[in-house]
Amino acid sequence: MRLALRPLYTLLLFLLPFFIIAQEKFTLNGVISEASSNETLIGVTIAIPSLKTGVTTNEYGFFSLTLPKGTYELQISYLGYQDLIRTITLDRDQKMNFQLTEKAEVLEEVVLTKNVEKLNISKPQMSVNNLSVQTIKSIPVVLGEADIIKALVLLPGVSNAGEGASGFNVRGGAADQNLILLDEATIFNSSHLFGFFSVFNPDAIKDVKLFKGGIPSRYGGRVSSVLEIFQKEGNSKEFKMNGGIGAVASRLLAEGPIIKDKAAFLIGGRASYAHLFLPLFDVENTAYFYDLNTKLNYKVDANNSLFLSGYFGRDVFGISSSFENIYGNSVLNVRWNHLFSDKLFSNLSLIYSDYYYGLELDFVGFKWNSGIQNFNLKYDLKNYLSDRFQVNYGINNIYYSFNPGKIVPNGPESGILEEQLIKKYANEFAAYVDVEHSLSASLSLQYGLRLSHFIRLGQDELNVYENDTPVIFDPFLLVYKEATPTGTITPARSEQLATFTNLEPRLSLAYTLNEDQSIKASYTRIAQYLHLLSNTNSPTPLDVWTPSGPFIKPQLLDQYAVGYFRSLKDGDYSLETEIFYKDIQNRIDYIDGANLIANNAIEQVILNGEARAYGWEVLLRKNEGRFNGWLAYTLSRSEQRTPGRVSSVDNGRSNQETGINFGEWYSTPYDKTHDISLYGSYELNKKWRFNTNFVYQTGQPTNYPVGQFQFQELTVPFYGLRNKQRLPDYHRLDLSATLTPSKNLNRKFQTEWVFSIYNVYSRMNAASINFRRNQDTGVNEAIRTSIFGIVPAVTYNFKF
Repeated sequence: MRLALRPLYTLLLFLLPFFIIAQEKFTLNGVISEASSNETLIGVTIAIPSLKTGVTTNEYGFFSLTLPKGTYELQISYLGYQDLIRTITLDRDQKMNFQLTEKAEVLEEVVLTKNVEKLNISKPQMSVNNLSVQTIKSIPVVLGEADIIKALVLLPGVSNAGEGASGFNVRGGAADQNLILLDEATIFNSSHLFGFFSVFNPDAIKDVKLFKGGIPSRYGGRVSSVLEIFQKEGNSKEFKMNGGIGAVASRLLAEGPIIKDKAAFLIGGRASYAHLFLPLFDVENTAYFYDLNTKLNYKVDANNSLFLSGYFGRDVFGISSSFENIYGNSVLNVRWNHLFSDKLFSNLSLIYSDYYYGLELDFVGFKWNSGIQNFNLKYDLKNYLSDRFQVNYGINNIYYSFNPGKIVPNGPESGILEEQLIKKYANEFAAYVDVEHSLSASLSLQYGLRLSHFIRLGQDELNVYENDTPVIFDPFLLVYKEATPTGTITPARSEQLATFTNLEPRLSLAYTLNEDQSIKASYTRIAQYLHLLSNTNSPTPLDVWTPSGPFIKPQLLDQYAVGYFRSLKDGDYSLETEIFYKDIQNRIDYIDGANLIANNAIEQVILNGEARAYGWEVLLRKNEGRFNGWLAYTLSRSEQRTPGRVSSVDNGRSNQETGINFGEWYSTPYDKTHDISLYGSYELNKKWRFNTNFVYQTGQPTNYPVGQFQFQELTVPFYGLRNKQRLPDYHRLDLSATLTPSKNLNRKFQTEWVFSIYNVYSRMNAASINFRRNQDTGVNEAIRTSIFGIVPAVTYNFKF
């Protein structure tokens, strides 16, 4: 009898998956927004505890869930908002929109985070950090101005070159290896006033997400990270204003309905004014910034929405009346959201991005203008095939125009001749597919492929070199020199000087050990076709972007990461720890004494090499309660190698060359062995909230003289191998207290005071160390240059 039934059992097992697939299913979709403003919310978790599944809203607040017919309890959770629980009966396809309310200002509150944490634990996404705007505003910073970039450097794997340094570094990468997106538009310079402030106004920001690894295939073009920032859409229910008055800058933001519940606007501005007080001290210099954020949105109908967003920012720095420097970003984005069905969401964007750098030198008699522009057309779709299988796919095309510099006389008596450095042009096309796939209750995958194709287009003039080698090596002096061109060509704009095509696979997986623990792993390959020409430790406004081409190859990244993730005490605490390894091909470096400014033949000072970085990151968070915060630690190395001899790097050079540092690995300028960040926030009562952060970093690599020699009665210092020494270790403690007056209760006009102290114990951290001969003693001495000691500040914030 058992033998007779065995074929039947086998047949049933074979047909079981088909019965499951054939089970009647329905789709629930909708948009989740904020109750007071209709602002859509990104990354809201919609969990189905009974099925141990769920989804999160996309960049426009949209979600879609396909489930078997039945009755379910939905748990909707989002940081900073009250959890929402709804029971639904799914017996047909349904569209339901939900609205969340900000958490009431009470100290004792029941928060349903357990199922949300379990869902995050099981997702394959790793090496990603989200920061809420409220957290960013609470972190103590210099001069009291809330700053997104300064908040990011408190996370594991993120650092910068120190106080007053532009940009940020992720997992040992350079600042130009970060893709910074504001409403999908590329931001080429993320700093105001040479790094003291970021270009992002926190009042206008809705969501901040940093991808350090496991980067989805919809992103490309930078090999270290993606910083994705979305602006608010505007309040379509009622008119609101908020702002702040600080020690050196103020801000004001207004938003409100154009058509109630259908169309809204947002406009916000910031400006610094410390320079207005300089004349009181007989100082004629100027240094200030201003920026403007704008957003319009219009809900055409249930399936269509239109958005127009923009940003414009400028920095002005002048010395007396003889020098003026103006630079900044401009971006504009027009977007159309369309819902084809309850499972298929699309977004079409037309984006313009521009970075401008201008310099006027009256005492020389000329103006200098440079910059980069791009036009980007992108179309993204997401298909929610089921709660366990979603597909993202799309295309985008970017056209670049590079202006390395134009010199113009600033008057008839200047004596300077107008000159335009050779402009460069390029086009970058990409197509991608990305799949989110839950194979079982324990194993989830995210995998995808990106195809990128880069064309370096023709330009007015291009140098030709013997053996296509623009840099030559002198075997007698053991130095690299600029090669002399053998001629020039004048290719048409439509001609292709060089083309590069790369397949960029991505893979992330999560294996759930139990409800509170998982192991994750990821592999990422990315090609970067743009290079920032800079030989400083952090970017400066004068740095120029250049495309890959006949003499400069695209950077290629292979990154591997493995991590352990754990939720503790039902989500009150969380632990994330990862190890990573990055290998980058074709990382450029420069010959000694390279001139990068106004260089029409930049290929003559560039050497191709490779880079690598590896490390261990730990992030321990306290998520709930009166006291919350995190402890972050990173142990890492970031190295570069530029060999002259034939090795694993195919640079096409002679084996007689020494390379840099004799072809051995050397520390990059942003290598930080140890990096510790501690942030804490304590809510004492409804009136007072206290915040603190402590930062410790290994000193950044530098070069000190290792000897000296006499030449024509001059003492000339001699420097050894590149980046062999380090600045002293960096550390500081910051404190802040936020006072919310009791009179705020039940009144429309809300205020708060923020008192902060940056660098409490006035640590004079070294920005640089220079050497000179003491004129009195004749002895060489080291001079430490520091930017900030202790800096107290007061900021007054308001909203109504």
